Amino acid sequence: MNKKSLYKSLSICAGLLLASHVWAIEKNNVAPSFELNGTDGVIKLAKYQGKLIYLDFWASWCGPCKQSFPWMNELQAKYGAQGLQVIGINLDVKNEDARQFLAIMPAHFPIAFDPSGVTPRIYGIKGMPSSVLISQEGKVLFEHAGFKDSDKPELEGKIKSLLEGKK
Repeated sequence: MNKKSLYKSLSICAGLLLASHVWAIEKNNVAPSFELNGTDGVIKLAKYQGKLIYLDFWASWCGPCKQSFPWMNELQAKYGAQGLQVIGINLDVKNEDARQFLAIMPAHFPIAFDPSGVTPRIYGIKGMPSSVLISQEGKVLFEHAGFKDSDKPELEGKIKSLLEGKK
């Protein structure tokens, strides 16, 4: 990573950290709506009302994001018919960076672009990757920062329980 990329990454992370203090959302609050351009047209949160949503914030330069994509594809394939919808929100300043990432690491779920970083600010995202689990009724159930293999069982367990109607 060159100095310019490093400074860009650090400034985005610092901005997310500062913004999260002001805008952080709380569990059981209604998830803030959004409407963003995506790889296949406009992505609106309201379109997925009635589904359990795994909302993932990511960037092309984020190492753990590369590890999370295959797992999110598996989640969508395994639980999509039961009502899960994975949605990725890319935070790269240039959409082309995200598209290059997706050429190598395809997503089998909708991808939205937020180069201005408004959506992570309103969700109180503190770093990447971060995910927010949103109920079928549109309420925030759970937030998770980072991603490592050891996170998978807990996250998938929560998703499975919620799809089965358990809280």
